[in-house]
Amino acid sequence: MIKNVGIIGSGTMGSGIAQVAATAGCMVKLYDTKQAALDKSKAALEKILNRLIQKGRIDEAEKERIQGNISYVNTLKDLRDSDLTIEAIIENLDIKQKVFSELETYVSDDAIIASNTSSLSIASIASSLQKPERCIGIHFFNPAPLMKLVEVIPAIQTSKEVLEKATQTIADWKKVVAVAKDTPGFIVNRVARPFYGESLRIYEEGLADFETIDNALKTLGKFRMGPFELMDFIGNDVNYTVTETVFTAFYFDSRYKPSFTQKRLSEAGYLGRKTGKGYYDYDENGKRVTLSADIERSQNTDSHNSELSQQIFNRVLVMLINEAADALFLNIASAEDIDNAMTKGVNYPKGLLAWADEKGIDWCVKTLDDLYDEYHEDRYRCSPLLRKMNRQKTKFFN
Repeated sequence: MIKNVGIIGSGTMGSGIAQVAATAGCMVKLYDTKQAALDKSKAALEKILNRLIQKGRIDEAEKERIQGNISYVNTLKDLRDSDLTIEAIIENLDIKQKVFSELETYVSDDAIIASNTSSLSIASIASSLQKPERCIGIHFFNPAPLMKLVEVIPAIQTSKEVLEKATQTIADWKKVVAVAKDTPGFIVNRVARPFYGESLRIYEEGLADFETIDNALKTLGKFRMGPFELMDFIGNDVNYTVTETVFTAFYFDSRYKPSFTQKRLSEAGYLGRKTGKGYYDYDENGKRVTLSADIERSQNTDSHNSELSQQIFNRVLVMLINEAADALFLNIASAEDIDNAMTKGVNYPKGLLAWADEKGIDWCVKTLDDLYDEYHEDRYRCSPLLRKMNRQKTKFFN
């Protein structure tokens, strides 16, 4: 069992992973070059643990145990005794490779070096190491202590032993593991692209505004947040960068094409909650400001809007299902891991493949073919797996 864990980067994600590991009983060293960032992380953990005490989730002794399991360090060499080090820094391949290369000079030969990257190639990161077989992707979701899912991504260089050890460790940390192939976006950031991309496309066609699209997916689909609310929550700069990365990595496949609307918002600095303006406006506490025009729009409901909402929901859902089916077709992950990834990684109300079974594979194929007939764009091509299943009258789950 892994006992000593190093975390590189004390931002929100790195701090969250440190909390998870410390809660599981690991001795954690949280590294950052900036002392101010470490101080901020330590203060944030104090606040989080006090809140858990107030809610009756933990007691004072548990708080002290978790805090005692984390030490804060500002030199990479301090991670030399780590059995597992997880990097959670900026999504820049050159920077990650440089950090990994230096870290390897300090840690033992059998230490695992992992990246929390959400979209970069694990094989490329591993190539910076003298022992690339020790490298693996371990991708948490924000906030790490609350989100159940962790994607574990072996590179082509990763040894079987490292994969088994990493998978067992994350399971020991009480997380749900989804093993994914080292392809752009892994499972979640690949399969979820249409939630944003198709919603943006519907807006750009002038079919509906942000509010109408969000409400359609929340009301009919039972999604916790609409796509525009969620992009504002994530940050338009972050979401756009992931989209652009996946689009480029897939050799500019039109299914992942970024949106000019989101690009312009990002360029303007309208990043969402963190800047006070995105697709919606927010106050200084990050609470959405409801404008008079929004109220007027919400009161103006009729049968056309009901039909439009159904059209929006069907279009976004079938594109999500198609992406999930294609991920299975290309052996990115198992059907169970794909559905677990979407329900436990991004809180989808249902697994997309289970949703496809419920709606009917024939409905999926017909809806996609209708979109393709209307647009004649490759983004609406139906997954070969859906076509095959439709011919054979089979389901994803029996």
